[in-house]
Amino acid sequence: MPEPTLPLIMGVLNVTPDSFSDGGRWFDPDAAIAHGLELVAQGADLVDVGGESTRPGAALVEPDEEIRRVVPVISELAGRGIRVSVDTMHAATAAAAVEAGADVINDVSAGLADTAMARIAASSGAYYVAMHWRGHLGVVDSHADYDDVAREVRDELFARVEALVEAGVARERLILDPGLGFSKRAPQNWELLGRLDELQSLGFPVLVGASRKRFLGAMLPEGAPVEERDLPTAVISVLAAQAGAWAVRVHDVTATRRALDVLGAWQSGSRG
Repeated sequence: MPEPTLPLIMGVLNVTPDSFSDGGRWFDPDAAIAHGLELVAQGADLVDVGGESTRPGAALVEPDEEIRRVVPVISELAGRGIRVSVDTMHAATAAAAVEAGADVINDVSAGLADTAMARIAASSGAYYVAMHWRGHLGVVDSHADYDDVAREVRDELFARVEALVEAGVARERLILDPGLGFSKRAPQNWELLGRLDELQSLGFPVLVGASRKRFLGAMLPEGAPVEERDLPTAVISVLAAQAGAWAVRVHDVTATRRALDVLGAWQSGSRG
């Protein structure tokens, strides 16, 4: 997939009752579809539909229930010509989503949570986002010990790339995600963002998903609503664009769209 001048915007659409960011506002299929259309109107290039929360302490969702949540939404959005990704760790959900029209599988576990995922990714021909993952998030994350976080994330993702390619996933359809907030403490997230070039050295497009995450909340006054994290997210989107990110995954599409438009105008002006 060719890299654009500016990153694509992946709009987050949580079809869950327990998301930390929206509290289940889009759990109803009609509400979810309407919000997906709104995200596109605001400037999203693709809509990332997820039916299972990955917040710390969230209950795991069985694939049958996850499919029930996401497939009607994906089918309707894809049927309207909208590019859709499915945010899932389950091979059965990924297969059903691709059949419904999704052309990107966004797997936060990079195939580690479900051993059948690599086979589905390979046979479906979908683009596949492999995120750095060391296990399900707990209340206290016990997997966040690194000697050199950027190097270790790069090397662990490279190992997943090799396993996925061996299972038949086409290299040209792989996208990497450093997994901000997953098994990382706040300083480690910032270090990963500051050293994105090390991950890009593997030669794959990079997706940055910082939106509304806890390490951004730590910069704000205690008790600030989660929406207050959208401005820092938009700033990260611009910095990620300058670092060569392929896409940014965000909740507030409008803020990031405007921020990237400003960057695009700046870049155009600097070229004369």
